[in-house]
Amino acid sequence: MKYERNLHGRTAGPKRAKHSKSVQQTLEWAFRVEHAQLELPEPPDPERRQGFGFGLEYVLIQRAALGCKVDGGQHKIGSYIHEDAELIAAIVAAMPDNLGGKRMAIRVAELARAGLTPDWMPGAVPRCVPVETKRNQHGERASAVVVGTERMLSRGKWRTVELMACPVIWRPHPEQIASARRGYEDWWQALDWVRDGLLAGSMLRDLEVTATMPKVRPWAVMNSSSGRIVQL
Repeated sequence: MKYERNLHGRTAGPKRAKHSKSVQQTLEWAFRVEHAQLELPEPPDPERRQGFGFGLEYVLIQRAALGCKVDGGQHKIGSYIHEDAELIAAIVAAMPDNLGGKRMAIRVAELARAGLTPDWMPGAVPRCVPVETKRNQHGERASAVVVGTERMLSRGKWRTVELMACPVIWRPHPEQIASARRGYEDWWQALDWVRDGLLAGSMLRDLEVTATMPKVRPWAVMNSSSGRIVQL
């Protein structure tokens, strides 16, 4: 007699309709609604020989094949955390080092818990502004500093005059904008990895992750007149 086992070890029955969500919505549901927590792996012991290990995706797929259930509810005292949320948190915790490792896993979880997208400084344009300004009865003016002296002939006499200049700065600095947008791109890559892992594993019980992703570079818009990409 042939028996079939599903993920939860129960006999096969009618399939329940799954709720479709993007990966960002899935993460926000797991961490913001279900309050899932990351269980980050311990750092390796340098005195202990480290053998070859399988990635988390392989372990989860093997669990599914064996009909195992992901344990849940261990972080909420007296309440239940959906096992899908526990599984999502486990995948985030396994973020590979080339995508930022533990630090990126924590960032992904914190942003999802707050329901936020990384600040990529929309609309930011570097402007050259005075370092310091002063206000008087005539209005606001840039502060000037002495940067040197010069000898000049004035009315038949040589005089020493001060050379004044107004120190300026780029605000926001171009590197500040570039750093914020690199951070957004790193977060996007991390979400893409999580989405691929959830799609490949097909282990979520009540959720179906769609292919929808946040805009990869929301600061790049198409100029309709020239057909060129414009950086904002």
